[in-house]
Amino acid sequence: MITVKEKINELGIEIPEAPKPGAVYVPAKRVGNLIYTSGQDCRIDGKLLYEGKLGSDLTVAQGYEAARQTMINCLAVIQAEIGDLSKVKQVVKLLAFVNSAPGFVQQPYVINGASELLEEIFGEKGQHARSAIASNELPFNTPVEIEMIVEVES
Repeated sequence: MITVKEKINELGIEIPEAPKPGAVYVPAKRVGNLIYTSGQDCRIDGKLLYEGKLGSDLTVAQGYEAARQTMINCLAVIQAEIGDLSKVKQVVKLLAFVNSAPGFVQQPYVINGASELLEEIFGEKGQHARSAIASNELPFNTPVEIEMIVEVES
C-alpha cells in the first residue's frame, strides 16, 4: 500500500512550509477531530502564481493551476497542524472562491484543480463536499481562495 507521502512524491509535489497569515488569524483551528483551515491562495515562495480575474485576465486552465497550488498550500497548513498528512482520515469539505469577471460561470472547472489533486493524493478519502463561488474581488488580487475541513485521527 502506497503512503500519502509516497503518493505526493510520486506526483512530484513538494509540500512547502505553511504560509504565514497575512492578517490577524490562525492558519488552522482544530475542533475535536476536525481541522478547519483559513483561506489560502496560490502563492509559491510568497509570490502569487497568477493574479487577476477568471474570464478576463486568466483562462480556466490557469485558474485550475492556481486552485491546485492553493490546495498544496492548504495541505501545508494541515501538515503543520498535525505533523503528517497520513493522519487525514477524510477530506470533508472545500469552500472555494473564484475571482470572477462579469459573466464568468465556470467556477466548478477552476476548482477541479484542487479537488482532483485531493483525489490523486488521498484516493476515496479525498472525495469531499464542495462549494465553488464567484467573487467580484479577492484579497491581493488572487484568482482563487480555498478553505477546507478535514477529519484527522485522534
